[in-house]
Amino acid sequence: MFGYYNDTFRYEVGDILVETERIDGLLTYRRRCEGRAFERILVSKTGRLIINPVEPVNLPKDITDFLLVEFSPMFIEPGAIQTIYLKFPVEIGVFLEAAKDIKVLDIFGAGSQKYTLYGPPTNGIIARWYRSAVYSEIPSVERFREGTLELSIQNTTREWVEVSRVVFKSVNMKIYYDDTVAAVTTMKIVSPTMAETNFVDTPLMPGMTRSIELYKARKIPVIERGYLMEWGFS
Repeated sequence: MFGYYNDTFRYEVGDILVETERIDGLLTYRRRCEGRAFERILVSKTGRLIINPVEPVNLPKDITDFLLVEFSPMFIEPGAIQTIYLKFPVEIGVFLEAAKDIKVLDIFGAGSQKYTLYGPPTNGIIARWYRSAVYSEIPSVERFREGTLELSIQNTTREWVEVSRVVFKSVNMKIYYDDTVAAVTTMKIVSPTMAETNFVDTPLMPGMTRSIELYKARKIPVIERGYLMEWGFS
């Protein structure tokens, strides 16, 4: 399903259907995902459709720019660096591209979406919540539902720290795809209660294609920087 399309196509797997069909000379885009449907007529001579995974914080509507992944608690010794693998939810974006413009046409995803509060009620943040197991190697994933998150954790403190969650700002997210979806990330623990998180602009495996980022397609100016977890990570 992921890729570039200049004319009609049809992709159906499980409860997901994405297609374009030409009816009476007009091109119609149609999508069905777990009973939720979306359809639009497209008027274009030179444009094309792009389908790729996007930042997973858009459904069921725009609520937050943050993603929180919770996992089994880990104790990390002072000065240690450890790379682990987690899973994260996948959302799929459909873009219209012409010579001088690109526009978001559709965003969809399988499964339900859950949100949580990170930090105190007075000034904390709402984040998309996802629960993952911890893996020492790249795990198998359920395609179009979940992706692989490589997380390199560095404990720069002089204390043992317990880690059981990581929070990212999604506008920094660099997603790559081929047969699977993936992102490479870092977490630098700078105190017993604070950590800096970031995305690394590199594919998990050679040959993967970089996704179009939503904020660029929406022409939203963003200063790309990491996120400082101020309210702990366990």
